[in-house]
Amino acid sequence: MEKVDKIWMDGKLIDWDEARVHVLTHTLHYGLGVFEGIRCYNCHDGSSSVLKLREHVDRLFMSATIGLLEIPYTRQDVCNAVLETLRVNKLKEGYIRPIVYIGDGEMGLYVKTPSVQLVVACWPWGAYLGEDGVLNGIRAKISSFTRHHVNVGMTKAKICGNYVNSILAKREVVISGYDEAILLDAEGYVSEASGENIFIVKDGILKTTPPTSILKGITRDAVMKIAGDENMKVVEQRFTRDELYSADECFFTGTAAEVTPVIEVDDRCIGSGKPGSITQQLQSIYFDAVQGKVDKYRSWLTPF
Repeated sequence: MEKVDKIWMDGKLIDWDEARVHVLTHTLHYGLGVFEGIRCYNCHDGSSSVLKLREHVDRLFMSATIGLLEIPYTRQDVCNAVLETLRVNKLKEGYIRPIVYIGDGEMGLYVKTPSVQLVVACWPWGAYLGEDGVLNGIRAKISSFTRHHVNVGMTKAKICGNYVNSILAKREVVISGYDEAILLDAEGYVSEASGENIFIVKDGILKTTPPTSILKGITRDAVMKIAGDENMKVVEQRFTRDELYSADECFFTGTAAEVTPVIEVDDRCIGSGKPGSITQQLQSIYFDAVQGKVDKYRSWLTPF
């Protein structure tokens, strides 16, 4: 990770190396915190913009509500903190991480008066699954770990502790030589990847897991909007592992992963074993949109 100068921490800009928490920080021990992943892009005209800032901040507050955490700032405060942090660091393109956590002061599972704190950090970051992966596609494997049941981990919230499930799945498959993990839900249907939503294409129709047991991705929604505008049929419907194997195309979406083709799952080629034409079309429009080249998607961007 490449350091920048400042991190926004509870209303103050702190030097990167001074932004620290106590070893008895409650969230460090028990995992109850919520976070977001946001990207900013250098646009085609030389300006910079944050992609879907308000949607990410709204989801941060939704996650906090689900986790019974009261953020001591308004939504606009958090938006302003993101923009301020980017400006002070002179970051034209990169990744932004707001995180809400319970600080030190009380231990044990139940905290009577939680000290809820907020940090916003940013740093330069390229393609999460690699530039080659974005261009030529990646290899994925079904993990032996099951995605949380809806009453186990509150799947609609980006809760810190939930991601242990993703980390175990990711480590398992990367150690075996694959790029990314795909998890099944508690009933055996394809759920999502360790940090991405999944789409398959069959006979020109896009299918993606319905927003029941998954985190409803903001990039997922953007790609569905683009597909609809391009007169592509999109259905939200559960699908099985063998349906994934026999798809014509497959791709992941996510703030970090953007739109990444999947060319192999469990040592089976997906379609031709190369990124498909629909995947490439959606990927191309998406990258044009985030760089401010598509007028109808300009509302997705917040300049700073």
